Amino acid sequence: MPQEFTMQAALVKAAQTEKNVMDFYLRATQIVTDPGAKKVFSTLAREEREHAASFFHLCAGGELGTFDEFISAPSARLVIHEELEKVLDQDVHERRAMELALCEEEDLARQLEFTASHIVDPGVRQIFDRMAKETRNHYAIIESEYARMMGMVHETDIDTFVRE
Repeated sequence: MPQEFTMQAALVKAAQTEKNVMDFYLRATQIVTDPGAKKVFSTLAREEREHAASFFHLCAGGELGTFDEFISAPSARLVIHEELEKVLDQDVHERRAMELALCEEEDLARQLEFTASHIVDPGVRQIFDRMAKETRNHYAIIESEYARMMGMVHETDIDTFVRE
């Protein structure tokens, strides 16, 4: 069944989604100690902020206030944020934070792809398709860092291991 968003509603949803994920990565950056994990989370937070800004600035009108007000406002308390706080009591901050991030990106990509597939307006569908693509790219970045942290074969080393 087709689902319709107005262009304005799609842009607001996109900006808010990017901000929520940015807040997750900012918090993850604060709790991890592994330099590689910290760098990945920091980079992803910065990219999510840029994505939120691009959607925010396309929004018509001022219903979200200024960008600074929007980006600094507390996010809705999401389940993924609560799960991240739970890992603070464990000795596996980095691993668990990475696993949460992988799950979050995978779930979000699926939701965005599903939503896009049910939207009739090509312009609005393009917004959700773009978000899904960016989300899949972030998944790949996190997956690579997770493999490094866990001592798994990195994709850049695969030829060495295949030949041996």
